[in-house]
Amino acid sequence: MKSIVLSNPGQPSTYIFKDFPIPEPLPGHVVIEIKAFGINHAEMHMRHGQWPEIHEVSGIECVGIVHSCPGGEFAVGAKVAALMGGLGRTIPGSYAEYTRVPASNVASIESSLSWEELAALPESYATAWTCLFRNLELTNGQTLLVRGGTSAFGQAAINLAVNAGAKVIATTRNPDRAKILLELGVQRVELESPKLAEMLPKELAIDSVLNLIGNSVLLDSLFIVQRGGRVCQAGWLGGLAPIAEFNPFLQMPSGVHFNFFGSFHFGTPGFPLSDVPLQKIAEDVAAGRFKAKPSQIFQFEEIAEAHKVMEEGRAGGKLVVKLGGN
Repeated sequence: MKSIVLSNPGQPSTYIFKDFPIPEPLPGHVVIEIKAFGINHAEMHMRHGQWPEIHEVSGIECVGIVHSCPGGEFAVGAKVAALMGGLGRTIPGSYAEYTRVPASNVASIESSLSWEELAALPESYATAWTCLFRNLELTNGQTLLVRGGTSAFGQAAINLAVNAGAKVIATTRNPDRAKILLELGVQRVELESPKLAEMLPKELAIDSVLNLIGNSVLLDSLFIVQRGGRVCQAGWLGGLAPIAEFNPFLQMPSGVHFNFFGSFHFGTPGFPLSDVPLQKIAEDVAAGRFKAKPSQIFQFEEIAEAHKVMEEGRAGGKLVVKLGGN
């Protein structure tokens, strides 16, 4: 099988193509014939050697057909989605024609959507759903601020929140992209700033913040929500640099709840992938309730161009790679 491999794992790398044997069946695992996969910022950081765990075959999610499953968790030939479970970090990832994934990180996903459309869903929507409805406990009528709204993750969160009856505010670094957010149902668009808390109207009562920018705006985000409000950090669009100093006694407002979610927890006992309604999400996309089509689709051989588009900030949504003539 063909795979896309980092030229120098753990260091700044380019992508090269290599042949490997199709993974052997293994109890508790699913071998998947990959039809398409999404591109993620984590993979960009892996390519730069900036991630703590990096496998030479990158890729943290995919959709495809079950090739083998000795434990019987999934039928051979079934349509499935897979994400995390060590993919691209500790085990060969999804930048390949086949991969082998722990069964706990695989979900059935029967749908009339094309493979490319399905590939836009697993990582972005599973993570967004968990952040919104588990970490932030978002409910109908609440006001949510999504920082980094035009990212694939941000757009997924906006779709889910609007569909749940929340009032959504979103930020973007590019005012020309405000139209994208408004078309998703956002009620207000703000220009992203490290001092957003000072810029927002004081009378604006915000219940929750989903921070996809990262550490650079974390402290600012804590001062945006009202008393009892929640802040969930789940992205690093602003870079991976840590907060230089953090003294909760002096820098954290009283009565505000802060938490974090990393999708690498999917498949663990506390965060079973089965908790996420991926099948229902796919049905909502097919019914037109969500605007979730890939922003751009690339061929397998165009992986370098796909990463260039992402790194230059030209994605405008989810980038997807399709395999073969599918």
